[in-house]
Amino acid sequence: MTAKLVFSAIAILLTFVAFVPYIRSVLAGITKPHLFSWVIWGTTTDIVFFAQLEAKGGIGAWPIGVSGAITTFIAALAFVKRSDISITSADWLFFLLALASLPLWYFTANPLWAVVVLTLVDLLGFGPTIRKAYDFPHEENIPFFLLFMARNAFAILALEYYSVATILFPLSVSGACLALVVIVTYRRRAVYP
Repeated sequence: MTAKLVFSAIAILLTFVAFVPYIRSVLAGITKPHLFSWVIWGTTTDIVFFAQLEAKGGIGAWPIGVSGAITTFIAALAFVKRSDISITSADWLFFLLALASLPLWYFTANPLWAVVVLTLVDLLGFGPTIRKAYDFPHEENIPFFLLFMARNAFAILALEYYSVATILFPLSVSGACLALVVIVTYRRRAVYP
């Protein structure tokens, strides 16, 4: 078993370790994910997975593919559970930008442009969640975002080929998760000292 396969397996395991309690928390009504953030994240993650495969990310792309499938499920769960379904015109803009990456990728025949656009859109998708987390810091799950940071580190280590197209997305998402953890931690202390 190669090291890349082990790193990919660890990243996939961390994906499940992060998502299973998160999904349970959503089902219990404790965590209330913002619907459109998860729609955007599901869309971007699914497309990035295919772009990473085309950019020769190999088994290092698998954790992103698993994450994309589960993220799309959480978007559906957020809708069914009627979590936070407030959708602004900015949310629609982010979603349309995510979809716009497909023709960009098709016409340039280069997955890098799709990954750059999708990474930006994915990061913008944190906007509604950060807004909600600032106002309601106890409705977010800090361990989930910490596990995602670790998952992305292992996904990067598992990549078979390193390029901007393969590294940009997991590295950027890790940074956004860290920012969200800092905001939620700060707001929990400020709101309920």
